[in-house]
Amino acid sequence: MKKLLFLFMAVLACNYVIAQQKVYCEIVGTQKFAKSQVTVGIDFGQEDAMRTNALGGVASRNKLVGDDGKPLSFNSMVDAMNYMGSLGWEFEQAYVVTMPGMGGGQNVYHWLLSKYIGENESGTNGFKTRGQYETETDSCMQ
Repeated sequence: MKKLLFLFMAVLACNYVIAQQKVYCEIVGTQKFAKSQVTVGIDFGQEDAMRTNALGGVASRNKLVGDDGKPLSFNSMVDAMNYMGSLGWEFEQAYVVTMPGMGGGQNVYHWLLSKYIGENESGTNGFKTRGQYETETDSCMQ
C-alpha cells in the first residue's frame, strides 16, 4: 500500500512540472574609442534590434543602461557575460565581425546567449535597454 501511495504521489508531482521555454538573446559589444572598455547592446527580438550606427556599433536605443539611464560599461565581453550570467543567461556561441573604417576597422563582438523562462516571465527581467528606459520614463511623465 505504501508503494502504491508513493507511486501515486510521484505521478502527481510529475504533472505539476512548470513548462519552461528556452529563449535567446545576442549581446553585441563594441570597444570604446581609445579605451579598453566595451559598450554592450542587446538583441532579444525587439523590432529594431539590429540597427547599428555609422561605425557598425550598437544602436543607442539597444545599449544596456542602469537605473539612471546611463549606458553600462564593461571591462570586456567576459565582464558583460558575467553580468548576464548573474541574470540566468548561458553562453551558446560567439563570433566577431570587423567593420571597415579608419585605422583598420572596428571589431564588433556578437555573443549568443540562452535562458529558460517560465510562462509569466520575460526574457528581459533584470536589465534595461535605453529604449526600454525611455519608454518607462515617458509613461511615468504622462
